[in-house]
Amino acid sequence: MSISTHIKISLAEKPTLTGELVLLRPVEAADVPGLVELVSDPEVGRLTGSHASFNIEALEQWYATRADHDDRLDLAIVERATGGYVGEVVLNEFDVDNLSCSLRIALVGTRAFGRGFGSEAIRLILGHAFETVGLHRVSLEVYDFNPRARHVYEKIGFVHEGTRRQALRWEDAWVDAHDMAILAHEWAKHQGHPDRCG
Repeated sequence: MSISTHIKISLAEKPTLTGELVLLRPVEAADVPGLVELVSDPEVGRLTGSHASFNIEALEQWYATRADHDDRLDLAIVERATGGYVGEVVLNEFDVDNLSCSLRIALVGTRAFGRGFGSEAIRLILGHAFETVGLHRVSLEVYDFNPRARHVYEKIGFVHEGTRRQALRWEDAWVDAHDMAILAHEWAKHQGHPDRCG
């Protein structure tokens, strides 16, 4: 894929993306209670390596300003069957010069785990990142104590690029972080389903 230097690549468009299980849409104020549940869950905090604490006012202000940013894309993950908020998926750390960004995802605890919501949300946002925005590379990090997420990322086609040893201190223990990425030509080949390629 060739990108002309006069084309402005950005994440200004805030799309709604629809899958079989989930709908991704721009975050909105009505999502704050779900976000509070998400950031208050100790297991979600552990899996994402987050030591931060949040108050409702800060979360409301955070969500209210997401549409104004052209250097990141914050989408709510909504379960289509119920219309309920089940998490968020984000493209951030946008590098326009190198057509790359980072991805992060967080699901609302055990009620959203193991149901395919995360896998579908990642495939939807990767399709947008590569096919609509025109990115070349999407990366992420996953901690050593989250093998379930690492398996999902590998299943989608992310490739392990390296390990940052003892990158996170969690409950008096050092935890490794694994860097993974997927490239546009890899996505074009398998659309997030490398197991279907011969």
